[in-house]
Amino acid sequence: MVDRMQGVTTLWRPTGPTELELVAESGWHAWPPRLPSQPIFYPVLTEEYAIMIARDWNVPDTGTGYVTRFAVDSEFLARYEIHQVGGREILEYWIPAGDLDEFNAHIVGKIEVVHRFPDDAVIPGAA
Repeated sequence: MVDRMQGVTTLWRPTGPTELELVAESGWHAWPPRLPSQPIFYPVLTEEYAIMIARDWNVPDTGTGYVTRFAVDSEFLARYEIHQVGGREILEYWIPAGDLDEFNAHIVGKIEVVHRFPDDAVIPGAA
């Protein structure tokens, strides 16, 4: 979702507990560096797609799944293509791992957890 008045694009990121702990350690302002086996950072364009991944993939893999929402400067984000990786609504950006520091510098505001699976999952760093 692009908010043209604010110049930001809202993105979502499904994540597991280990990555979310690192986001919390950043003060909810940055995504952690990718592991060598993770050459691309994949934020997604719809909340529904993020929910599907967190619930259907992260929970079976780690026992917990989270959906985060955050805003990125739209002008910066325009340098990257949107990739359709399934149906019409299965859309994501592919941010090279080497670009992640610059990507993080263009996050506007904080990264926030908007869904958790199961519903009683603990959010790292939450008061």
